[in-house]
Amino acid sequence: MTAYWCAHAWLPDGIAEGVLIDVMDGVISDVSYVDKLPPGAHSLPGLVFPGFANAHSHAFHRALRGRTHGDGGTFWTWRSRMYALAGRLDPDSYFALARAAYAEMALAGITCVGEFHYLHHAPGGGRYADPNAMAEALIHAARDAGIRLTVLDTCYLAGGIGEPVSAEQTRFADGTVDAWAARVTHLRADPTTRIGAAIHSVRAVPRAALPEIAGVGGGWSLHVHLSEQRAENEACLAAYGCTPTELLAEAGVLGPRTTAVHATHLTPADIALLGDSGTGACFCPTTEADLADGIGPARELLDAGSPLSLGSDQHAVVDPLAEARALEHGERLRTGQRGRIAPGELITALTSAGHASLGWPEAGWIRVGAPADFVAVRLDTVRTAGCVPEQAVLAATASDVDTVVVGGRIVVRSGEHVLGDVGRLLGTAIGGLWA
Repeated sequence: MTAYWCAHAWLPDGIAEGVLIDVMDGVISDVSYVDKLPPGAHSLPGLVFPGFANAHSHAFHRALRGRTHGDGGTFWTWRSRMYALAGRLDPDSYFALARAAYAEMALAGITCVGEFHYLHHAPGGGRYADPNAMAEALIHAARDAGIRLTVLDTCYLAGGIGEPVSAEQTRFADGTVDAWAARVTHLRADPTTRIGAAIHSVRAVPRAALPEIAGVGGGWSLHVHLSEQRAENEACLAAYGCTPTELLAEAGVLGPRTTAVHATHLTPADIALLGDSGTGACFCPTTEADLADGIGPARELLDAGSPLSLGSDQHAVVDPLAEARALEHGERLRTGQRGRIAPGELITALTSAGHASLGWPEAGWIRVGAPADFVAVRLDTVRTAGCVPEQAVLAATASDVDTVVVGGRIVVRSGEHVLGDVGRLLGTAIGGLWA
């Protein structure tokens, strides 16, 4: 058994002082209260949160950071740069990049990531000997980086509504739902990996295929890009006479195991459909700002009954605390009101709601029976000194993360990852792609 002592810890019923967490076989076996550090226990500084969940990631986008932000353009011109990068990757380079990107996430306090994975095949659409070679690269990358992973294997069938896939998109596509399902059902979960499904978007999946995809995997988590761009809504209305949300509702896709990613440009009726069905919404505020997507109706979705989670998407920033803060700041900018989303709600989005979205409902808590995943955030840095623990989420950044524990194992200690110099790993992986 291993014990961790927390000066302050974020428990299900609030912040407590002097918390001792006992861990057996990677699971929290006891939570008790002890005034002083007991002999043999590891001391965790600052405020200890449950592990953070990154509910929406495209790992390979990390190689675009610092290369696509300052040259103007639109989401669609950015997409062309992304396609060019996708064409350079193979299983080995994908592994190296994802391993470094996931290690960067661990340094930021992320203990579980949902990978919205559509980079399936070889450039030009050819098949690897192992049809899931690219997904297996992600699984091994996350394992090396020391974090949990949900592979959200993505069905991608069209280049737009009524359009064939383009040359750049051929490696994303399986051709039919049956071919996609035959491939994805060969993926296997393990103690740190779970499998889920994703509908890329209503642009990339025809109307008739939506119910079929929703039925694959039984109780798997199901994610979908939804209404990120106004152009998507306009195309859907023109083709089907309804919004993307209404199309998904008609197809039976919405529900508690489904998460709508972005959910930016919604009508009041869309919000009601998502909330009434218990469909989650994953906001990615730093990406949505970088790509000029817009600011979605976070408060309205919460009030309607949609759990909110957070993602780093294209990884222009990897800082879950910054994403949480940007969620509240977006509400302030959108409405002119402060305090729209309380600190506790932001932490729920970062922890339990994010994990539930990714098919880990037992995770994201500091309580008996939960996986022993937690993050110690220092309260004595130049950013956090003087803040009250209850508002640390509105003051701290990834730079204040001191210790990260996943499954009872220390993955980050004193701000250093077990793999060593993650900046060097990233530089090597990314440099090789652009050489």
